Amino acid sequence: MLLVQTEADVNPKAYPLADAHLTKKLLDLVQQSCNYKQLRKGANEATKTLNRGISEFIVMAADAEPLEIILHLPLLCEDKNVPYVFVRSKQALGRACGVSRPVIACSVTIKEGSQLKQQIQSIQQSIERLLV
Repeated sequence: MLLVQTEADVNPKAYPLADAHLTKKLLDLVQQSCNYKQLRKGANEATKTLNRGISEFIVMAADAEPLEIILHLPLLCEDKNVPYVFVRSKQALGRACGVSRPVIACSVTIKEGSQLKQQIQSIQQSIERLLV
């Protein structure tokens, strides 16, 4: 039996929510940024990267319980003009971050001469299109 989350399962505060295609691209990029040491895992670490101005974008899990523990991040992102997006599953986000635990938020960080620059820019544009 497959567990499929319906729209109703997702907290309406988790906006913008990535669709299946974007989620796959996001999680792939999160995984690569982990390999390139360009990833900070967890809500606290994500908050720090935003405050320091070194965040490319923020990915959060829509199924974080309670969701309020990460809802300061979208506000901070808007202050700092950093794109942010929700994915459905903290479990999937944790796997993409290369850990066995669920991860409710992560930040892909800025790095000079990064090989991921193109992909990061393409994802940033996709996220910005969601917000329109």
